[in-house]
Amino acid sequence: MRVATWNVNSIRTRVGRVVDWLVREDVDVLAMQEIKCKPNQFPFDAFTEAGYEVELHGLSQWNGVAFASRLPMDEVTIGFPTAPGFSKVAAELADPPQEARSIGVTVQGVRLWSLYVPNGRELEDPHYDYKLRWLANLADETQKWITTNPSQPLALMGDFNIAPLDTDVWDITAFEGKTHVSAAERAAFEKFSEVGLIDALRSRGIEGYTYWDYQQLRFPRNEGMHIDFILGSKAFNDIVAGGHIDREERKGDAPSDHVPVVVDLEVEDEDDDRPMIF
Repeated sequence: MRVATWNVNSIRTRVGRVVDWLVREDVDVLAMQEIKCKPNQFPFDAFTEAGYEVELHGLSQWNGVAFASRLPMDEVTIGFPTAPGFSKVAAELADPPQEARSIGVTVQGVRLWSLYVPNGRELEDPHYDYKLRWLANLADETQKWITTNPSQPLALMGDFNIAPLDTDVWDITAFEGKTHVSAAERAAFEKFSEVGLIDALRSRGIEGYTYWDYQQLRFPRNEGMHIDFILGSKAFNDIVAGGHIDREERKGDAPSDHVPVVVDLEVEDEDDDRPMIF
């Protein structure tokens, strides 16, 4: 089973490119982030024609997460139970509204989450504190999931908006005093390792940037960041046969500023009890 994650940066803008890639690369399940649309705006038809079903969580023209799968998706879960909301509006601070940042599905017994971690914006911005609380609560939930069902393969996939190592950015000095590389963010990312998750690609020596800003010729100069990850439980890591970062998808017409991260899983097919047709 081939599974991937991709911050598509507006699915309505890039639906043709995403669907073409799914078919060309023989992907079974894709976790998407920043779909930037409500359910009634999602381009379902293009996915359906290619043989994919879609589950999504979208509330506005911002954020939004989804799965596209040509295999049955079960146990669809919108958000995790303790996810904090966010608002700068004083009247909403006691009970801030939720953002569309997480969705979970189970495919052939593998539990998958598509995550769009808050950006943080600036170190002094309220969004930074929100990011840290969001990550801390997700790590706590992840520990519970692993403890409750350690034999089930589990993966958190998506745009974490954190570069955990200095080598995950093109020039660490360019990030001094900025988000994505701060000690608190990196500690929050490390917490996922502490609760039992393993980077499916880095643990196999697969490295590379996953994001390049559109401005200042970042991509031609290879001034990128590694901020998109597939973090899996031991049960998930045990079935990973390989993986790669598809850098080529940053090229061409109207690309996303992120590229797909892909893993291949050795998963037994579910029994097919349909009658044989001769």
